[in-house]
Amino acid sequence: MTASQLDFGSQHTASFAEILKRYRLSLLVSTYQAGKLITLRYHNGGVNTHFQSYARPMGIAVGQHRIAIGGSHQIWQLKKVTAAAQSSASSPTPDAVYIPDRSQVTGDIDIHEMAYVNQELWFVNTQFSCLCTLDADHSFVPRWKPSFISAYALGDRCHLNGLGIRDGQVRYVTALGESDHPQGWRPLKAQGGVILDVQTPDPVSEGLSMPHSPRWYQGHLWFLESGYGSLARINPVTGQQEVMAQLPGFTRGLCFFEDLAFVGLSKVRETASFSGIPMTQHRTERICGIWIVQITTGTIVGYLKFHGAVAEIFAVELLPQTQYPDFMDWDSPLRVYVLPNAVLREVDRTVPALAAQVHEQYQNGNRCYVQGDLEGAIAAYRICLDLQPDFLPARYNLGVALGDDQRYSEAQAALEQVIQAEAAHACAHNSLGYIHVQLGNLEQARHHYRQAMMIRPDYDQAIQNLAAVQALIAQEPQPGIGHPGIIGLNQEKM
Repeated sequence: MTASQLDFGSQHTASFAEILKRYRLSLLVSTYQAGKLITLRYHNGGVNTHFQSYARPMGIAVGQHRIAIGGSHQIWQLKKVTAAAQSSASSPTPDAVYIPDRSQVTGDIDIHEMAYVNQELWFVNTQFSCLCTLDADHSFVPRWKPSFISAYALGDRCHLNGLGIRDGQVRYVTALGESDHPQGWRPLKAQGGVILDVQTPDPVSEGLSMPHSPRWYQGHLWFLESGYGSLARINPVTGQQEVMAQLPGFTRGLCFFEDLAFVGLSKVRETASFSGIPMTQHRTERICGIWIVQITTGTIVGYLKFHGAVAEIFAVELLPQTQYPDFMDWDSPLRVYVLPNAVLREVDRTVPALAAQVHEQYQNGNRCYVQGDLEGAIAAYRICLDLQPDFLPARYNLGVALGDDQRYSEAQAALEQVIQAEAAHACAHNSLGYIHVQLGNLEQARHHYRQAMMIRPDYDQAIQNLAAVQALIAQEPQPGIGHPGIIGLNQEKM
């Protein structure tokens, strides 16, 4: 596969991988800035980083058998299916598989932190300055607002952001300023942040610099004072605060396991949202990543740094007793079905011979492709299509493999067949755009990149490719040569 111009690389300490392995943990990380849900999981002595695209993902909630992700205007929920993990053909074999379950449109409410409370999903509705839940009939159901907020209304009055649970109940929230006016928190953000207890009208703490991520853990109320890049804890009765660790970034996103805190760090920008806070005025080094802090001593015991495309993190959540989870894409063919037990007794579980052969050849092609054996991959995909000509994932991957093998005319034919069968196949349009660039057909390339963006407006590759091909059209490059800025083929349907 041609290397992507978008750099999603990272580096980590050996101790970070060892901690994930020792405690059988994996981490979920959201980055709204890069539009990704990132899974950090142990594999072969290191940390595997798995990226999935979402529209502005922010809050993450981990329940007993499901997770939820809050995005630009909706909430996605995925369900853990044990049988899917047991039958997975992936390598390594996952110990948990999460499949798309449901999504609910909330409208653009700037969802921040989320949590399952007694199996009910709660979330911070920042635009309306309140805490909400969901039901089947409404966009959202307001359940609580700060005492200084006079009405439910759009406008992000106090930038409510953090949500903390104590003894199985919603208990603590953080806000960047006690304001009852639209965007009124902005002039207060440097030193006007508050921690609130939803059971009392008075703040637990005031005068904070952009507080986030309140957490009740081991008898202490922990939080991140993001403006200083610190991990701190506070006595909710006396208000006495103790800084436990100072970290090299804008701290946001916090979870715990035993005596360890996993803290998200972001490279804050000197923009309207972050200008004037202590970190942008005094700290020169700002890093994006996950830091592990020993909470009794404040010692840093491991870290993972992102570089390139990932610059800001919002949520960090643990998947306990799950070392290598896998997640099915929302736009991939979903052939996992969850049925009532009474029905399962009547289900024919035998797999037809033809379907088994198709699956075997498809997986064989994928394995060959990952190993760099393009000829083997092409042969396997063609056998797969001989058995089932309408199996689009194999035809799409065939086009990608042919393109990587520089057999551009054959790749073009395969990808055009995909689009004929499924006009809204964004990946095929993007890949066909790349093929046309290699053939020197820049106007055709531009057309397909535009089509990909119309289908998926948040498609990062298509966005960058369209911008690059516009520049190439102005420069009139020669066909068949490398083109800086064009992102190559991608087997997104694997």
